[in-house]
Amino acid sequence: QVQFVESGGGLVQPGGSLRLSCEASGFTLDYYAIGWFRQAPGKEREGLSCISTSNDATYYADSVKGRFTVSRDNAKSTVYLQMDRLKPEDTAVYYCATDYIPNCDKPVELYRYYWGQGTQVTVSS
Repeated sequence: QVQFVESGGGLVQPGGSLRLSCEASGFTLDYYAIGWFRQAPGKEREGLSCISTSNDATYYADSVKGRFTVSRDNAKSTVYLQMDRLKPEDTAVYYCATDYIPNCDKPVELYRYYWGQGTQVTVSS
């Protein structure tokens, strides 16, 4: 049974940082690209970042480029999203997902497989 468990969210002031984790079980993390997307109330799903299996190539949406960093630790079956210089517009529920592909060619917002509840990130003073 595949499980993705997201954690690390919380309340942070503008300009602050958080590191999200996505721990996978029942899933061979080494073989597939993992993406992060977020969902805010009343807004469409937004694909943020992806890390592939090939030399850990990465992708970032313009909205987070230069502020967010994705990484993976296959030995721990975990993917991370380091989020710096957070803004109020980053407030959303964050999810990790896969589409069972090795690269980041497909838009993350179209990934079909995610099993976690997400983790809430709130950026507010």
